[in-house]
Amino acid sequence: MKKINLNDGTSIYCLKQNEAIVLDEHIKGYLSYDVNVKNGDTIIDVGANIGVFGLRLSKKFQNIKIHAFEPIPEIYKVLEKNAEISNNQNFKTYMMGVSNQNKELNFTYYPNSPALSTAQPEIWEKDQNNFISAVQGNISNAPKKFWWAKLIPKFLTPLIAKYLTSNSQQIKSSVITLSELIETEKIHIINLLKIDCEGEEINVLLGLKNEHWGMIQAIVMEVNDVENNIQKAKKLLAEKGFHHIRLEKEKGFEKTKLINIYAQKN
Repeated sequence: MKKINLNDGTSIYCLKQNEAIVLDEHIKGYLSYDVNVKNGDTIIDVGANIGVFGLRLSKKFQNIKIHAFEPIPEIYKVLEKNAEISNNQNFKTYMMGVSNQNKELNFTYYPNSPALSTAQPEIWEKDQNNFISAVQGNISNAPKKFWWAKLIPKFLTPLIAKYLTSNSQQIKSSVITLSELIETEKIHIINLLKIDCEGEEINVLLGLKNEHWGMIQAIVMEVNDVENNIQKAKKLLAEKGFHHIRLEKEKGFEKTKLINIYAQKN
């Protein structure tokens, strides 16, 4: 773990400097699409990673409640530290994942690229071209600080992809449903549900009881469109009252199956 400064000078703890800066750009993308977060809101962050989202919101708003989930112990330690330096007493962290039922789940942790860690590594393994395209997207859309990344020849991308997923580790972690969190923490409203959990996003939605859908005002989620996941998500969200659903692909990721869904009720 090390402490670095993001592009605007904000201090943050991380495992990999380049990942932290890329994650920050990713978060800025989320917040630029009419995601109306305001003071006093309650945010649930599923797949919080090192906590960039929670840290940014805590610095921007004096009174905001955040529930952040990260199941990988090494990443969670960093999330916990960033929650601490946010000075937000309502920034709660949980070393567990979120899924469609309370259970134990196997996760694959990639030390060379912690942000790729997932409960469904087969998504990348079965579609190497999709993964290589995602790596190339990261390289081509690298922040200005990493200007040199754009000089990397494209023929090296498969080798970089192989390196990023090498030396993987298997980790077992508890996962709970969102409804379990809602009932345990006595949550009455969720102004924004953010989901970025590398393959479990549909299961996260399926873990909500019918009576709890009404308290969610907006959702932003990254979906890897395998096994028709985009249509599954859109259908479920529409059925639950989200009539404003928009799909966006981030710059540099046009050739991948990674798509952001922005859903609001009003």
